[in-house]
Amino acid sequence: MVSGLLLVGLAVAVFVGFNIGGSSTSVAFGPAVGSKTLSKFGAAALMTVFAFLGGWTVGRNVLATLGGRIVPSDAFTLGVSIAVLFFIGFALFLSNYVGVPASTSMTTVGALVGLGLAEGNLNWAEMGRIVSWWLVSPLIAFWVSGVVGRYAYPYLVRWFEIDQSEGSLLVLDRSGAIPRPALGPNTTTREFVGTAAVIVISCYMAFSAGASNVPNAVAPLVGNGALSLEQGLLLGAVALGLGAFTIARRTLDTVGNDLTEMPILAALVVAVVSATVVTVLSQLGVPASFVIIATMSIVGLGWGRATRAIEPDEDDGPVSVDALTADAPDTPTVGAAGERDRPDAGAARGRDPATPTEPIQANGEGVSDPSDLFEPGRTARVIVTQNLVPTVATVAAYLLFRFVPPFA
Repeated sequence: MVSGLLLVGLAVAVFVGFNIGGSSTSVAFGPAVGSKTLSKFGAAALMTVFAFLGGWTVGRNVLATLGGRIVPSDAFTLGVSIAVLFFIGFALFLSNYVGVPASTSMTTVGALVGLGLAEGNLNWAEMGRIVSWWLVSPLIAFWVSGVVGRYAYPYLVRWFEIDQSEGSLLVLDRSGAIPRPALGPNTTTREFVGTAAVIVISCYMAFSAGASNVPNAVAPLVGNGALSLEQGLLLGAVALGLGAFTIARRTLDTVGNDLTEMPILAALVVAVVSATVVTVLSQLGVPASFVIIATMSIVGLGWGRATRAIEPDEDDGPVSVDALTADAPDTPTVGAAGERDRPDAGAARGRDPATPTEPIQANGEGVSDPSDLFEPGRTARVIVTQNLVPTVATVAAYLLFRFVPPFA
């Protein structure tokens, strides 16, 4: 017979996975939905499938780390597991409230560190390995994206620019004995290949998100044996998919509008770099912060583009760190793939939005507002907040598990 406390634990795990699915879907499929390549339903379906594949394969390594390598698995009583999951859910709420997404992986690890410090059983060697990768991986994403932005981006614009045609991308050719798919009447091979690339990269992002995030929703319950590894991964994937089909519809709306500021090519560059780094870390069993890695990828791409010489028509939109900022009332609406300012936002920063931007020189000068590409102030705000939330989870977990009965 299932106990009432276990039902509470399962409900909290589903709530965490539900929220992760809502935010991760917009990160993975924002470019595809915003460019009208996929419908919201199609994005949710693909997100569910590929997040499950990521969690079921590479995510096993992350789940093993969270479920018994940071603190011993016998430390996860059912009450402790629910408390840890509560901290993750609280982090999601806090990040949405302040308008900056927090890393669920870092928050999960932070809560486990608080537990380990309180009980004196923290695996310092494992934490040293994890923190080392946390320090290195954002720098890798920054420099790779920076190199792409500085040296390769203009060529990528020329090679992969997609002009979307009217009508269906594919049609069913019934001229032969067996109907077969064919390009639509206005579809070019270039458009088809580019559109397919957008979908493939989005699915890759979903796979990466599943590998890093599905374990966060269920690791404590797997660690204490309430769920088997397979049951936990399945529950996390289902909860994530539920979020993808429901609350993600709103965030996908936001991201679709945001793409008017962050070009789809820039979003895809960030997607490939971030997803690759996160997938490699997940394979190594390191709980990776997709949010911070993607943020530093955006910053690197913007910095690289701001420090090269380009022609006016090559610059197809600013890339700002606020591309990952969540919605906040009475502020510019922003989402996972780009930033959409209010009509008067340019004037608020001291320039006329109607004034054409000058060519950007190699040193970043010559543009009316260089902060459109790289904004140190916003970068600092996002990074500080993203690291503050896991710190709060660590301190709160330590105080709870050290001093509050019956956890102490």
